[in-house]
Amino acid sequence: MRPSKRPIQAVSSWVRRQPPKVKAFLAVISGMAALVLLRAIVHDHDNLFVAAEAVHSIGIIVLIYKLMKEKTCAGISLKSQELTAIFLAVRLYCSFVMEYDIHTLLDMATLATTLWVIYTIRFKLRSSYMEEKDNFALYYVVVPCAVLALLIHPSTSHNIVNRIAWAFCVYLEAVSVLPQLRVMQNTKIVEPFTAHYVFALGVARFLSCAHWVLQVLDSRGHLLVALGYGLWPSMVLISEIVQTFILADFCYYYVKSVFGGQLVLRLPSGVV
Repeated sequence: MRPSKRPIQAVSSWVRRQPPKVKAFLAVISGMAALVLLRAIVHDHDNLFVAAEAVHSIGIIVLIYKLMKEKTCAGISLKSQELTAIFLAVRLYCSFVMEYDIHTLLDMATLATTLWVIYTIRFKLRSSYMEEKDNFALYYVVVPCAVLALLIHPSTSHNIVNRIAWAFCVYLEAVSVLPQLRVMQNTKIVEPFTAHYVFALGVARFLSCAHWVLQVLDSRGHLLVALGYGLWPSMVLISEIVQTFILADFCYYYVKSVFGGQLVLRLPSGVV
C-alpha cells in the first residue's frame, strides 16, 4: 500500500500543479497573511528593518563559513557581492551626511564582511570562481539605476547629490541579487551554504518590505508625505516589493527542499 504524503508535501504538490495566475494569487495572499501576523506580534515596526539588516549579516556569515571551510567559491556570484558593496558604501555615505543611527553601524559591519568575501574570491580562491557562469553584465543594472536616480529622487531639503545617491542605493539594492540568480540559473544545482545565503537574502528583503508597508499603514499614508512629493515615495515601496518578489520563487523551492530532506537544491528550468 502506498504511504500517504505528509501534509507539507501534499500542499507543495498541489501548489506546483496550479497555473501561474493561481500561484501568483496564493503568493499575494501568503504575503498579506504574513504582514498581518507581523503587525500583530511586532509592536515597533522599525525593528523589522533592523532585523532585515541582521538577517543579511547572518547570510554573509554563512557565506564566509563556506569560503573558510570548503575553500571554494563555486556557485557564488562575485558580481552580486560587488553590487552589494556598492549600494552599502553609498548608503553608508548617505547615513553619515544625512542620518547617523543603528542602521549605520549594521551597514558598516555588513560592508566590511562583504569586502572580505570579494577579496577572498578575487585573490585567495580565484581558481574555483565560476567566471563563465557569472556572466551577468553589471551595466545592465548600474546604468538604469543611476539614470532612474537622476530622474526620481527624494524632494527633501538635503543636498541634491546626497538625494540622488540615496535614490541610487535604493534602486541598486533592489536588483543586486540578479547576478547571483543568473549563476544559479546557469548551474541549476545550488549547494547548501549558497542556498542558505540566498534564502537569508530573501528573508531580509521580505522583512525590509514589511517594515515599509506596515509603516505606511500605521501612519495612514503620512510616511509617504514625509519622504517627499512626486514619484519618489511610490518608487521606494515599489523597489522594496520588487526585491522581495525577485527572490520569492527561490525561497519557495528552498523551503520545499529543506522539508523534503534534500541537502542540495535542484532548481527546475525557469525558476530564476
